[in-house]
Amino acid sequence: MILVTESVRKDRLVVPFAVGDTVVLRKPHPCGSRAWEVHRIGADIGLTCSGCGRRVMLDRFLVQRRMKSRVPAEREISGG
Repeated sequence: MILVTESVRKDRLVVPFAVGDTVVLRKPHPCGSRAWEVHRIGADIGLTCSGCGRRVMLDRFLVQRRMKSRVPAEREISGG
C-alpha cells in the first residue's frame, strides 16, 4: 500500500477553481454528461451534473486528476 503524503501533493499545480466554472471530467456520469458546474470551493469541490442535476462533493486532488478541461465562468465587470 502506498501512502500519499502532503509533501507529494505540494509539488502539484493547484488549479484555480471558481464558483460557476464548468469542468469537463474524463469519464461520463451515468446520465451520459461529462460537464459539471462548480457550486462550492474549499478543500472539497462541490459539483453539479449538467445533465441530471446530481450534486456531489469530491476532494480537490481527485477533481484535478479527473479533469479534462475547465471553462471559466463569465465574470461581471462593474463599470464606475
